[in-house]
Amino acid sequence: MSELRTSNTGEAQGPRRVLLCDDSAAIRSFYRRALESDPGITVVASVGNGQAAINALAQYEVDVVVLDIEMPVMDGLTALPRLLAAQPGLKVLVVSGLTPRGADISYKALVAGAAECVLKPGTADPSAASEFQRDLVTKVRALADARRSKLGKTTPFPKPEGRAPKLAPSRAATVPVRAIAIASSTGGPSALLQLIPTLKDGPKQPIFITQHMPPRFTTSLAEHLSRVGGRPAAEAVDGETVRDGRIYVAPGDWHMIIEGSNPPKLRLVQSPPVNFCRPSADPMLHSLTTVYGGGILCAVLTGMGSDGLAGAGEVVAAGGTVIAQDQATSVVWGMPGAVANAGLCSAILPLDAIGTYIRKATMHAYA
Repeated sequence: MSELRTSNTGEAQGPRRVLLCDDSAAIRSFYRRALESDPGITVVASVGNGQAAINALAQYEVDVVVLDIEMPVMDGLTALPRLLAAQPGLKVLVVSGLTPRGADISYKALVAGAAECVLKPGTADPSAASEFQRDLVTKVRALADARRSKLGKTTPFPKPEGRAPKLAPSRAATVPVRAIAIASSTGGPSALLQLIPTLKDGPKQPIFITQHMPPRFTTSLAEHLSRVGGRPAAEAVDGETVRDGRIYVAPGDWHMIIEGSNPPKLRLVQSPPVNFCRPSADPMLHSLTTVYGGGILCAVLTGMGSDGLAGAGEVVAAGGTVIAQDQATSVVWGMPGAVANAGLCSAILPLDAIGTYIRKATMHAYA
């Protein structure tokens, strides 16, 4: 039996509308209390399986669905494409347990169109519930705002003094690219699976990726990138020698940095989170500028927050090049929007044009 109620307002500028879908009434109640502790969020429907969620979307406009995966009647993975088709721009936030099976299924959901994933809190750690609540509220707000912005119902990502972002001069033609860095978060797995195949038989430079994901999730990501990318891809290993033609993915809960020369080596560190993230793009980019100087091409893809902004500034200051995914093709234009509006980007491109840019920028470095 589902619990349904109307939201407090029908106005697009009113509270962000959320649908909860989990087979446990107790968990749904916990999610509701967590979300509605924020006055800018209202839960408009609470249901126990995927089919009930689809039915609810026929009655209520929703910004974000908080979706469990394993449920009776219809599981979350089966329901996901039908939910996404039910309302334009709907954002789905998957809630997962940190188990190998949970990570694999949740990763499949991210690839299939879910915007983001949050981990269920462990029962043994009271602080985990508080951290989960903060994470849930933050991500629901960001996803709802991204949906409304794309539908023209809220002010788009702010631009300095109302102007379009100013582009930085491109340096790729004069400074040989020695390494490629990619930073991504919300919407990143799907974006990476589209981008990396376009680099097949292309750049010989090593590719370093920081994608905000938990442990085990990054394992699945690396495995999928290896299958589609036409080059070896794996989670980084501490002490590993950097080799051309390989893709290195920062493991969940570890910052990936690069040290030394002749040849450089990877290091994994668990220093405090940066920008509330571990792995974080900023430590990776800082270390890359130390090792490669201006020979870096950095692409900042879809993601919430501003991780990568400080590191991108260091890349440009060293003589390297930064590009960003555009707002239209980003799930959330937080990370790319931050570097774009800071005037750090040589190009702001739709996702399907980024691979071509990287290939052209890197094609002469090893000639």
